[in-house]
Amino acid sequence: RKKRRVEIKLPRRIMLLSGRNHASLGPLLHDHPMLRLKETGRALVSFSFDGSPAVAMEGDTVLTAVLTHFGSLRANEFSGQPRAGFCLMGACQDCWVGTQGGAPIRACSTFVAEGMVLSSGQEHK
Repeated sequence: RKKRRVEIKLPRRIMLLSGRNHASLGPLLHDHPMLRLKETGRALVSFSFDGSPAVAMEGDTVLTAVLTHFGSLRANEFSGQPRAGFCLMGACQDCWVGTQGGAPIRACSTFVAEGMVLSSGQEHK
C-alpha cells in the first residue's frame, strides 16, 4: 500500500471569522502567535484590557479572549516573562484580573462580556 502525502493549507486568518470582513480586529488577524481554528462563527464582543481595545468571540473566557488578542495575561513579577495563567481551571491564583469596578475575577473561569473593561494590574506590553 502506497503512502500518500497530504498537504493541509490553512485559510488566511481573515477567513477564519466566517468570511466576514473584520478589519477592526487588528492583531487578532495579523502577525499573532495564536490562531483560532475552531468555532469561528460565533458573535463578536468588544472589551478592553489595560486600556487597549480588543474583540473576542461570545462564549470565550476572559483568559481565552486576552491570550488570543494580546498573547499573555501579565508579566511575571520576578522575571518579567509573560504569563498566561497556570491551572486553567480556577484552582490557582495566577489569572486574576481587575474589572472596571475594581472587583477581581478569575480570567480562566469568567466569560468575556460586551463592554468589559479589564486590567492586569500592571502596564500590558
